[in-house]
Amino acid sequence: MVHPAETAKGPSWHDLFEPGVKHALLVGVGIQILQQFSGINGVLYYTPQILEQAGVGVLLSNLGLSSSSASLLISGMTTLLMLPCIAVAMRLMDLAGRRSLLLNTLPVLIISLIVLVIGSVVKMGSFVQASISTVSVVLYFCFFVMGFGPIPNILCSEIFPTRVRGICIAICALTFWISDIIVTYTLPVLLKSVGLAGVFGMYAVVCAIAWLFVFLKVPETKGMPLEVITEFFAVGAQQASTTKDN
Repeated sequence: MVHPAETAKGPSWHDLFEPGVKHALLVGVGIQILQQFSGINGVLYYTPQILEQAGVGVLLSNLGLSSSSASLLISGMTTLLMLPCIAVAMRLMDLAGRRSLLLNTLPVLIISLIVLVIGSVVKMGSFVQASISTVSVVLYFCFFVMGFGPIPNILCSEIFPTRVRGICIAICALTFWISDIIVTYTLPVLLKSVGLAGVFGMYAVVCAIAWLFVFLKVPETKGMPLEVITEFFAVGAQQASTTKDN
């Protein structure tokens, strides 16, 4: 007996240019790029510096900790707070839906980043500035892992036809890592050229673009069979082509 996989026709690069596949690949690649450029690595890598600059030592001064030690402690506590948020996200994805969760969590990211910009530019009282910056960083992390963190990878596993799913997911993964490298290695340069407030402002703009992208391009896939999802992209691409021709 011959295994079905041995007789099945493998995907070709030409298949990626089919209207439905091309539309789905645009969504997958686009959301991976926007996820990385929304600033998660920048905020994650520089959390201690951000909090130290905000003066969080004031919040834990009664413990006798230095400013740098207090920043590291709050950074670690923030990371621990992300764990229950991941559990909440696992539940909400099948209740509220992927698209709805993105549309409701992205505005919190935008607000958190804007508040961090204001905290970096406007001089406030040390306690007020430290409190606002700490709350903004915590909210950013928690709402990121509830929405924009896991959902792009989930969507990329759902929106492609079976015959090209492997190669399309590989392209999305490659896009993810290239974007990650770009963000990681350009961040120090950006910090020197535009400063912390400028970097956070750029991240806030990307999050706003991501919200618009999700609103216009990303369908709701909650509870939908994979065949229906891929058919949705094929029909959408066909309608767009018909409208363009007319």
